Amino acid sequence: MTGLDTFLTILQGLARGAGITIVVTLSALTFGLSLGFILALARQFSRSRILSGLIDAYVEFFRNVPALSHLFILYFGLAGLGFRLSSIGAAILGLGLIGAAVTCDIFRSGFKSLPAGQTEAALAAGFTPLQTIFTILTPQAMRIALPSLGNFAVQLLKDTSVVSAIAAPEIMFYARSMVTSSFQTTLIYATAAGLYLVMSLPLMQVTRALENRYGRVK
Repeated sequence: MTGLDTFLTILQGLARGAGITIVVTLSALTFGLSLGFILALARQFSRSRILSGLIDAYVEFFRNVPALSHLFILYFGLAGLGFRLSSIGAAILGLGLIGAAVTCDIFRSGFKSLPAGQTEAALAAGFTPLQTIFTILTPQAMRIALPSLGNFAVQLLKDTSVVSAIAAPEIMFYARSMVTSSFQTTLIYATAAGLYLVMSLPLMQVTRALENRYGRVK
């Protein structure tokens, strides 16, 4: 077998995990952004100290505990209690919950950077509080948060490599399996790194296009 044949065989083997990597990334991203936005709204505009304290505790817990710990708790810990998640389900839920903590802070930073006078002016103009939040403040906060959200999306794609630890069949899962059987360590991991790069580049391009169109930087 030539070197090219070996490389193509490895690439074909790793490509089996690329689909799962994309599914986990997009699902966790959607879940994380949705929950993070809701938490940011509640934290920024709620007057309840109890609710604010609970959200702060959630953010600190998921941001300061290693992702692998969350994945093990969801996959092995819940199974021990009789509630078993699939490896892919645990991966999406775990990365989504972590992503919600990260994006909650990003969205809040966007809201906090807006002048307080805008809220007062909108209310004085006859907007309801909900109209003020969703039609005046949210679009501006989104533009400010967009670069950080783009960086988070790219980082999330790379972080999916840790879900191989709970046997989710993504790229690194197949890479480790192939290394065990063929010992082509350098070539296999280099090809895996190249696959992550190939998938990250379009995501970065989309992020930059959105920033140029809707963000602050023109």
